[in-house]
Amino acid sequence: MQDEVDRLVEAWHNERPDLDVQPLHVLSRVSRLARHLDRARRAVFVAHDLEPWEFDVLTALRRAGSPYQLSPGQLLRATLVTSGTMTNRIDRLAAAGLVERHPDPQDKRGVQVRLTYAGQTRVDAAFADLLRREHDILNGLSPAERETLTGLLRTLLIPFDTNET
Repeated sequence: MQDEVDRLVEAWHNERPDLDVQPLHVLSRVSRLARHLDRARRAVFVAHDLEPWEFDVLTALRRAGSPYQLSPGQLLRATLVTSGTMTNRIDRLAAAGLVERHPDPQDKRGVQVRLTYAGQTRVDAAFADLLRREHDILNGLSPAERETLTGLLRTLLIPFDTNET
């Protein structure tokens, strides 16, 4: 059984036999899978009236645990955006009633961004739907295969994650 990547690799091998195209076997599949995953995620977000960036901020707050709040700086680190971008995102989420700003009791000049009940309800429903979709994507793998794939992908990602911190 062949997939699109097998055909792509074969074509490149025929056109450029002087190059080792073996990385395409793995990385082109990862890239194609990422595109399919992105489509599935966007469909979930649309169904819950969320943008991907909104989901990122809301899930960062939700993962923080009760009372589901973080400082803007903590949100910056969790979502990897600039402070200007984060300020705009917090403003938009607050206007939509999904988060609230509260004074930081530890820093009189600071604020804490807190998930509202509406924000928690929306992100919880979206996350549950997302997990259902992602389970469907992985359905073709046995639990052992999933564990093996998890370990292999972790090995590939660790150097990138280590360099980002």
